[in-house]
Amino acid sequence: MTGLSHLWAQGDIISKAVAALLLLMSVGAWVVIFWKGWMLARARHDLTRGVPAFWRATDLASARQTLQPLDREAVLLPLVDAAQVVSQPGSLEAQVQPEAQLTRRLRDSLHEVLARLQAGQVLLASVGAVSPFVGLLGTVWGIYHAMMGISNDGSVSLDKVAGPVGEALIMTAAGLAVAIPAVLAYNIFGKIVSACEADLEGFAHDLREAVLGHPARGAGSDA
Repeated sequence: MTGLSHLWAQGDIISKAVAALLLLMSVGAWVVIFWKGWMLARARHDLTRGVPAFWRATDLASARQTLQPLDREAVLLPLVDAAQVVSQPGSLEAQVQPEAQLTRRLRDSLHEVLARLQAGQVLLASVGAVSPFVGLLGTVWGIYHAMMGISNDGSVSLDKVAGPVGEALIMTAAGLAVAIPAVLAYNIFGKIVSACEADLEGFAHDLREAVLGHPARGAGSDA
């Protein structure tokens, strides 16, 4: 802590701005990592439990009722609700074939669910890509600042060079310390989201086939 306090006290406005930006990116990345890790873990668990429970039900209404307490992150219920919507008579949507109506509603609902699951990925990718360069900027500026101080003193010694340059290099380490967790989390979460997307697409396809094969649903759509 003493070294960090000394580094902060000796730094100018540019060095302090770089350090503050790295701290802000680190806090933002870790908040997203904890929140998104918790949310995706629940979503995967909901999919694992919810899909089999849904298909074990006797009809669509009871299937939705069974699914509701299991789908805590609402990844399946929006698809089920979209499959039950009936077009308003006289609307442009009602003039389209029932199969196309259902496909569009399921597709839009699936996109909304995936957008929620992908939330935060852009922040993690941005932090992982930018923070090393921010740290490098702090390093370059710190070394320049140290060289200017040595030039003003008019003498060069190992003690005068090693301390300021070592403190400047801390910025590079700080940039990497911010970037590495963000990149790892981005890759892990991306893999989980892709697995969820595959399961949801399969569920949407099966749900579409089941609804189109239901006589009551077909009659309601024609109306």
